[in-house]
Amino acid sequence: MLTSELPTGPYPYAGIPWFSAAFGRDAIVTALQTLWLDSAIARGVLSFLAHHQATETSSFQDAAPGKILHESRKGEMTALRELPFGRYYGSVDTTPLFVLLAGAYAERTGDLEFIDGLWPALLAATAWIERVGDAHPHGFVGYARATETGLSNQAWKDSDDSVFHADGRFPVGPIATVEVQGFAYAALNMMAQVAERRGEAMIAMRWRVHANTLRALIEERFWMPELHFYGIAEDGAGELCRVRTSNAGQLLYSGVPDPERARQICQQLLSPSFNSGWGIRTLAEGETYYNPMSYHNGSVWPHDTALCAAGFAQYGERDGVVRLADEIFEAAVHFGMRLPELFCGFARTPGTPPIAYPVACLPQAWAAGSAFMLLQACLGLRIDGWRREICIDEPRLPAGIDRLTIENLAVGAQRITLQFRRVEQRVVAYTEDGSGAAVSVLVHA
Repeated sequence: MLTSELPTGPYPYAGIPWFSAAFGRDAIVTALQTLWLDSAIARGVLSFLAHHQATETSSFQDAAPGKILHESRKGEMTALRELPFGRYYGSVDTTPLFVLLAGAYAERTGDLEFIDGLWPALLAATAWIERVGDAHPHGFVGYARATETGLSNQAWKDSDDSVFHADGRFPVGPIATVEVQGFAYAALNMMAQVAERRGEAMIAMRWRVHANTLRALIEERFWMPELHFYGIAEDGAGELCRVRTSNAGQLLYSGVPDPERARQICQQLLSPSFNSGWGIRTLAEGETYYNPMSYHNGSVWPHDTALCAAGFAQYGERDGVVRLADEIFEAAVHFGMRLPELFCGFARTPGTPPIAYPVACLPQAWAAGSAFMLLQACLGLRIDGWRREICIDEPRLPAGIDRLTIENLAVGAQRITLQFRRVEQRVVAYTEDGSGAAVSVLVHA
């Protein structure tokens, strides 16, 4: 419903009724969620956002050369420039996510020709990441709105009260949220990998060194040893906001934490303070401003839970992935098999459905896409387009499903059918006879 065919290709608009427009962050996340099944969405999103990449500095639009679009709207107030959202660039994570998506697309498809055409946009986006990091005292990618008409918070939790200190103070900018640093780390690594494919070894080495330096800084400055968790953000004074939020789960998706810290994050996100029984809350129960009926401070967002689950999968936490997939599926059943943008974070009790957030978008693209990311995390499935390989690592099936078939899965020019079947306590994966002749399927049970 939400995917529009634009001159640049298919583009998922964010949601109905409030966000029926082109949003950069939402579309990129949706493309990442569905990339393993359909690379056409990612290609269309990358093409559109490259075409609308900022080339000039504008305080009113929060724009700077290389920055990727946050949103584009039409209407009287934007046309008269009373509001900046006609073409607005006030999101700090969209630019590294754009680079991350391009690298993921290249790995999934092996389509270096498309990446070569996108290369100038990727270089400009990476240059913006590096400029912002160079200007920050600790090398982080932070934000501070340029004018009062812009968004005060410019990461994915962009409501006014979503980033705060443990004592309730709101931080001064530039604010560097923890998951954005993870996206920047992943983006730099992706650029290094693609540059190596293009034969540009020197610049690849520079990006890899920058990524490793950033990772060490994240581990040093965001980890809270007394809480065994990462703080949500560092403020402009270098003070850590010592608050436990789901942002740490999204950091897992980038692969930043060491295995022991990742284990502790997974454990806490699955505990009752975070897990409502219908998914992961955005803010841990008991934290300042916790409210299960709030927009970002205790509600459950399906896409957020899916990103956390994808992070769990990277660290081998399969039981947690299956549990989260089951919870989100059961929530979807209560919403008529359509996942809303978010719902309330009240604890699950017998006989009580999840409580709807009154003004949530339904449908919402990245909520719908979360089903595919959760399934991929359960199956432990990754496609290497360079080698024409399907890698399956410790596959699991959601509860109540004993057999799953994926048809017409594109790997290069080949279309194959994959079967997953529960056999006693294991899940086995195989291709149908003759369907994967030119594709390697590597299964680690």
